[in-house]
Amino acid sequence: DGTLTQRKMPLLVRGINNIINVRAGYNHSMAIKDDGTLWSWGQNNSGQLGNGTTFSTNAARQLPGLTGIIDAAGGEAHSVALKNDGSVWTWGQNSEGQLGDGTGIQQNSPVRIYGINAVAIAAGRSHTLALSADGIVWAWGYNNYGQVGNGNTMIQLPPVSGINRGN
Repeated sequence: DGTLTQRKMPLLVRGINNIINVRAGYNHSMAIKDDGTLWSWGQNNSGQLGNGTTFSTNAARQLPGLTGIIDAAGGEAHSVALKNDGSVWTWGQNSEGQLGDGTGIQQNSPVRIYGINAVAIAAGRSHTLALSADGIVWAWGYNNYGQVGNGNTMIQLPPVSGINRGN
C-alpha cells in the first residue's frame, strides 16, 4: 500500500489493476496482470523482486523486460515465473542452487532456465519445481531432505528430471 504500516484489515494494493493472479514469497509478493506483466513488492535483499536491484520497495513495481507471464511462485528469497511459451524464468538468492541456472550466483534480474517446456511451477523455501508438458517433474536447489526427489540429499544446481506422473 506504499507504507510500512502493519495492517489488520485487507487493503487495496495501489498502482496496479486488472490483476488475474497473486503469489506470495516469504517476505515479498507478486501479481500478474491480464496483459501478462509481473509486478512485485516487499523485501528484496537477495534480488527476489527481480527488478535488477536489492532495494526493498513498499509499492508494486513492474519487472522490466518480462512479459507473457501466466504463473509465478515465491520461495524464501527467490522467485520463479512461467511464460505463455512454456519457458521458466528465475531470480533472487541462489546459494542453494534454487535458481537452476547451474551457478549458485545470486541474480537480481530474471534468467531463463533452458531445456524445460513447462506447464506448471512451484517454489519451496530454497528449491524450485517445474512440470514439463510431457509430464516430467524437474527440480533443483536445496535438497538436504530429499525434496528434489533425485534419490540423494546433495544440492542440485542444474535442473534434474525426477518423477514422471505416469509412474
